[in-house]
Amino acid sequence: MKVILANPRGFCAGVNMAIECLEEVIQIFGSSIYVYHEIVHNKYVVNRFTEMGVTFVDAVSEVPENSILVFSAHGVSPQIRQQARERNIRTIDATCPLVTKVHTEAIKYAEAGYNIILIGHEGHDEVIGTMGEAPESITLIETPEEVAALEFPQEAKLAYLTQTTLSVDEAGQVIQSLKAKYPQIESPPKEDICYATTNRQAAVSELVVQADLVLVLGSQNSSNSKRLMEIGKSANKPSYLVDGVHELLPEWLDGCETVLITAGASAPEVVVDEMIQYLQDQYQAEVENAVVRKESVRFPLPKELRILQSK
Repeated sequence: MKVILANPRGFCAGVNMAIECLEEVIQIFGSSIYVYHEIVHNKYVVNRFTEMGVTFVDAVSEVPENSILVFSAHGVSPQIRQQARERNIRTIDATCPLVTKVHTEAIKYAEAGYNIILIGHEGHDEVIGTMGEAPESITLIETPEEVAALEFPQEAKLAYLTQTTLSVDEAGQVIQSLKAKYPQIESPPKEDICYATTNRQAAVSELVVQADLVLVLGSQNSSNSKRLMEIGKSANKPSYLVDGVHELLPEWLDGCETVLITAGASAPEVVVDEMIQYLQDQYQAEVENAVVRKESVRFPLPKELRILQSK
């Protein structure tokens, strides 16, 4: 068996920053701290911090007053920040800077009187946070069919934004439909889909033709990981999204000569290593590292945390 190991894969700069941020907060304040939602969408990462004593919550009301609360990489709405202030909670913001960029754009367009069309998945943490910046100005859509149902007048001031972890191809189809219906629609100076999402999708798209099977390491609630699996399926290759080797079914490998392995932007390399080790032990797999693009992006820790580190 041959394993093609896609590069880039796994942690992006935003995830690295968020995890490093939480680790530093634990070093400074101890592990009896709280995180609003999952720090990143990955079971392995969340379980590791839970075992250390960190508590993940879905509402600010679950956090005792005067506690430490970390905001996840996906960002939060102004309403959540206000709730934290009202409970005298000290907050550390681990929002990915690329998500913050989308929030800033939403505020800018709303203040300028635009109707904002946000392309994204309903219920995703990032989308909830972005819509909270200007709920009266934002309309959420996901498909070209939903574009057809929009009823803005042709002369309306419109702008579109996107969730950072979308399928590049699918988002492109929605954007094309928007521009066809509303030629005047404005877009941010730089696209919102993040570099890491784009690069990981490009790697799978290029390498999938060589594979009999695609294995994506990541959690089911990870949007960018699901997109990687969907690319494999769209190429008519059996493709599975798994948290680790414990979810691998042996029958997937029946008659399989070449496996393409990648990992979502919130999946740690340890789960990739475990999968490769298993395939080497059980199938004498030979591994080929396939580098499609190189990454060197790094985000600094939040300013408030850097200040605490310097004391």
